[in-house]
Amino acid sequence: MTSDTQGYKQQAGEAAAALVEPGMVVGLGTGTTAIFAIRSIAARLRSGELTDLVAVATSVATSAAAKALGIPLLADDMPRAIDLTIDGADEVDASLDLIKGAGGALVREKIVAQASDRVVIVVDASKVSDVLGIRAHLPVEVLVWGWQAQVRFLDSLGATAAVRETDSHRYVTDGGNLIIDCGFGTITDPAGLAAVLEARAGIVGHGLFVAIASEVIVAGPSGIHHRYRTPG
Repeated sequence: MTSDTQGYKQQAGEAAAALVEPGMVVGLGTGTTAIFAIRSIAARLRSGELTDLVAVATSVATSAAAKALGIPLLADDMPRAIDLTIDGADEVDASLDLIKGAGGALVREKIVAQASDRVVIVVDASKVSDVLGIRAHLPVEVLVWGWQAQVRFLDSLGATAAVRETDSHRYVTDGGNLIIDCGFGTITDPAGLAAVLEARAGIVGHGLFVAIASEVIVAGPSGIHHRYRTPG
């Protein structure tokens, strides 16, 4: 990651953190851009600018970061509705549909996003595409039991599918599942593909976030730009 890219991520994260208001329940995303928003929220709490705020973490890593920074967290059963969630993305298309999951937290991220009144996605300009699948593979989270059957199924859909590994071991999510990274090429019908994946037993979740983002904050060489989902 270049220093410029790191700077753009910080700009996007801090712009989203500025949207947080006292008394909110805030969803905290996972990843290298969302962490800048988390740090900025924590700084506003320490300064006294934000009060009565509580957060929901989308991963074990985010929970640990929030606790270390002094951000109070709701219980894992989410007993309150979420006002605003700030999260990153691996790719954003022209309709503000997303691919997420490079950080491995895609199921929890989607649960939190779907439970939120407003979902703000923060990215640097390199994550923007006309069509999904150009810049990112699609992560699919599957049960460990029978996982090779899911690889064959995903291959049958035209994907180049491979189980995710770290340090020569299969990566295991916070939920105890595996992730299969799928190269589909351009995904011209994200909603259709999402429906096919959701109908398959053994697939716990996938990284297509269709019609979920309320807005996207993009930071790049030309500055910070807000993109809003068109109603309907």
